[in-house]
Amino acid sequence: MSEWTDVAGEEEIAPGKCRVVEVDGTTIAVFNLDGHFHAIEDVCTHDGGELASGCVYGDEIECPRHGARFRITTGEVTAPPAYEAVDVFPVRIHDGRVQVRDDRWE
Repeated sequence: MSEWTDVAGEEEIAPGKCRVVEVDGTTIAVFNLDGHFHAIEDVCTHDGGELASGCVYGDEIECPRHGARFRITTGEVTAPPAYEAVDVFPVRIHDGRVQVRDDRWE
């Protein structure tokens, strides 16, 4: 089982914003959507570009390179040119800290 990785204090990530962290060689973007935290792999499945600097629209992130969109809560594609979902990761609040872990290999 992978360890939880500290991302930031709960109050340090404003609603609609994100923080990027490296976990076991994987870049993960952790988003605050109206006080609820969600994490996705920070890689567009269309061309491998990063997603975190894209615009957030509701619960979707738009890739800054070619405009593909992904639902932050589930990883599903909501607009092409991407057709494959991004991985999502568990997030928890522990002692006021936002934490994430990569559980794909468990």
